[in-house]
Amino acid sequence: MNYFSKGDIAKFALLFIIAAVAVFSSRQYRLYSDGRIAANNFTELLIYEMSDLHYLQSELQEKNVEFSSQEMAWASETLGWRRFQPGRYELEGEYSFYDLFSKLGRGIQDPTRITVIPGTDKGRISQSLAYQLRPDSSEFAAIFSDSSEIAVEHNLTGEMLLARMLPNSYDVYWTISAKNVVERLLEEFNSRVVNGLAEEIENHELTLDQIVTLASIVEWEARDNAEKTKISGLYQNRLERGMRLQADPTVLYALGERRRLLFADYQFEHPYNTYLNSGLPPGPITNPDLSSIRAVLFPDEHDYLYMVATPEGTHQFSRTFQEHQQASEKWRIWLREQYRIKREREREAAEDS
Repeated sequence: MNYFSKGDIAKFALLFIIAAVAVFSSRQYRLYSDGRIAANNFTELLIYEMSDLHYLQSELQEKNVEFSSQEMAWASETLGWRRFQPGRYELEGEYSFYDLFSKLGRGIQDPTRITVIPGTDKGRISQSLAYQLRPDSSEFAAIFSDSSEIAVEHNLTGEMLLARMLPNSYDVYWTISAKNVVERLLEEFNSRVVNGLAEEIENHELTLDQIVTLASIVEWEARDNAEKTKISGLYQNRLERGMRLQADPTVLYALGERRRLLFADYQFEHPYNTYLNSGLPPGPITNPDLSSIRAVLFPDEHDYLYMVATPEGTHQFSRTFQEHQQASEKWRIWLREQYRIKREREREAAEDS
């Protein structure tokens, strides 16, 4: 006996279709609609290794990103995204589960901007790059050695490779390897210096390595960028006359410290001490920026042979040794006065305590 008419069956079928569509629509909405995950402020998410959903949820919670843990677990199981790639990801605004899982599951990173500062050394640049990127500082430090793969490949010493880390800002991916970072910076040096200034380098009396070495001394010496071409001209005047450079930065490099030099320091025997050795040191002492390199290629033309620091952080330049002695005495008088003031303040502080 048939209890349902054709009309009833049609109604049931229609209700089933409506219910199925409703379920499907609800499912699609939960998976694909924005607002399931909300980063109300700019958020930087760092995933160091291939990670699971539990790790992702804990990181999002720590950064105050809003979401439902149960809904996210259901979405992860439904969509099949259970593992997430290492990388740096920027979150801001609202996201669907699909958009977030797809981004992190495929490892679609957002680039990060790193900064290489001038006048640094192996230890500091390695720590700086490691702070900005995923590789460890020891990985960077190992590259700046004579025996590293990159140094050997490009026929460079560790010091000369470091000197080619051209100061600038670079957009890279956070997970980039230490080797690839250094290669990227080396490419920038080759592009802007080796190729960009090829004609000027070819016509200069110094070789490229010597230009970089002298530029590194200028970089360390000049606190005021406006003085770089004048300082470069002074050093090149000395080289042309066969005088020793007598550059304080080379002594500091030999000592491995950055401090005020003592009289005995100038007698420290070391290949880089330009008070004891003639000509340029064996290699660069830091990484010069482009303005320091250009200062060597385009120095001021003058007759200065001597310079001494001033209280303003610049230099007083002299043509004769007699003029230099007078300027140096003014500097020593000023230094003695600063030491006297410091001792007086320390004495007063001790009495007050």
